[in-house]
Amino acid sequence: MAAPAEARPDVLLPAHEGPWTLEDVLALPEDNSQRIELVDGMLYVSPLGNAVHQRLVFEASYSLRGACPKEFETTIELNVQFDGDRLFIPDFTVLKKRGAKGLTVPAAEVLLIGEVLSRSTKVNDLVLKRQMYAEAGVSYYLIIDPAQDVPKAKLFELGDKGKYVEIARSAAGVLTFDRPFPVTIELPS
Repeated sequence: MAAPAEARPDVLLPAHEGPWTLEDVLALPEDNSQRIELVDGMLYVSPLGNAVHQRLVFEASYSLRGACPKEFETTIELNVQFDGDRLFIPDFTVLKKRGAKGLTVPAAEVLLIGEVLSRSTKVNDLVLKRQMYAEAGVSYYLIIDPAQDVPKAKLFELGDKGKYVEIARSAAGVLTFDRPFPVTIELPS
């Protein structure tokens, strides 16, 4: 799990008292070296992924973009706002409609969220974010794990009971699924 910002001496943030708000986070200077996410007043700061991580993000988003029907839009590293003071920056997303504007997009406009696991974010991606994304009603959650010789991926769909159910799993470095639309993603190592 990425450490809260207050516990990381290498993260330079302005002095701040009390819980962080969405407005506080959006007012921070842009920093392309890390992600700053917000959950219930606490900041979660994590570095950007390594080269393998970035390749997997690119390939997944590129494949999704190529297969995406016209009414949807694929993006990377988008500020997604959840109920309350919660802000996540998924590795990639598929939006339910094209033409998002502004600093944030409401979670209700997201069809699919994808995360590539890394050492610093694995627990957040598999536990906290998975729960938050399900509670917000995000229909699909794609998780890619680069930790093997051949990366592995799983696609989950939000089930009737508000929990994610696995509907596709990669084989030999390739993930293919039909929902929410047909796509094949090759997972480079």
